[in-house]
Amino acid sequence: MESIIKLTVLFNEPFWVGIFEYAEGLELKVCKVTFGSEPRDQEVHEFILKNFYKLRFSNPVKLEEKAIVLKKQNPKRLQRSVRKETGVKEIGTKAQLAMKLQHEELKLERKIKTKEQRLQEEERKFNIRQKKKLEKHRGH
Repeated sequence: MESIIKLTVLFNEPFWVGIFEYAEGLELKVCKVTFGSEPRDQEVHEFILKNFYKLRFSNPVKLEEKAIVLKKQNPKRLQRSVRKETGVKEIGTKAQLAMKLQHEELKLERKIKTKEQRLQEEERKFNIRQKKKLEKHRGH
């Protein structure tokens, strides 16, 4: 099974953003990385070498079978398609969908975590109040 990894670097006010698309089989995973100022090619290359395995990709999104067709291309045609893709300034809709799903999942995780923390804090305060109440009536 072959994997395709694609990085799109674009300017998203006010920062430069990199969008990793990782397609394996019929699944697409996406990760968004904020670079800050405009990254040079060497900086991007170093970032990929150091941090690629630490990236948190979204859950996989199913692709249509006809969407990925891998076959050997003529070098000139390949160069033309690369030039065409670099001219495009938008993120692919499948990547947008995957990023949106990842965002929603992280939002749900954050909600659950904060709710648990709030409940634990309320329980702690309740226990403190109960303890104070018991200590007040101890001598009588």
